[in-house]
Amino acid sequence: MVLGLREFSQRTGDGAGEPVLDADNGEELMHVQPGVAIALGGRTPEAPGTLYISTHQVMWLSDVDRNKGYAVDFLSISLHAVSRDPEAYPSPCIYAQIETAADEDRSDGSDSECDETLDLSKVKEMRLVPSDPNQLDTLFEVFCECAELNPEPSEEEGEGGGHDWVFSADSMEHEAGEGEDSDWHSNPMTSIGYSNGEHELAQNVLELQIHDQRFEDAEEMEHQESNSGHH
Repeated sequence: MVLGLREFSQRTGDGAGEPVLDADNGEELMHVQPGVAIALGGRTPEAPGTLYISTHQVMWLSDVDRNKGYAVDFLSISLHAVSRDPEAYPSPCIYAQIETAADEDRSDGSDSECDETLDLSKVKEMRLVPSDPNQLDTLFEVFCECAELNPEPSEEEGEGGGHDWVFSADSMEHEAGEGEDSDWHSNPMTSIGYSNGEHELAQNVLELQIHDQRFEDAEEMEHQESNSGHH
């Protein structure tokens, strides 16, 4: 598998065509969404094309240039989310963070995402902007489904039979509540998406939120007792 974003121009059929899938390895097409613009890194969006989501990868093909297209394997997508905040990005979109081969070599501090010459091997962010924002939830659900089909390989698979690398606020809340009473509840406004791996990091964030809530509760009780003592 090639880490990161890559050029993709293997098409079949007339006109704009459709992507050639790796049927020998069981790759199947899961969703097709026309009218989707793609923005790589900090660059302006490409003219709208067609988004293809398979069981293995995400592919975007230009509708006007048969030789232009991009693809990224789900194993290279570390996080995906729905973005509707105009302060974060002007248009509602699917936001994805991409692991790259450059991540493994920190000696090169340059960032070519905004350069005139695009180096796909260093692109760490991708935004998919559908012409119909109502399709965002459907796209997100398909992303989640396909991501679950591509779990991140674990060095500990032999010990525990693998691990649950896809998590959400609900699942983290359930885990926290198993061993102790929790006053923390998931907020759908802050649940931005799914992350591939980083389960321990998410647990630490959750625990921090729980401790913060308990600190606030204790402070409030102390304040109430102080007020009652003055009566």
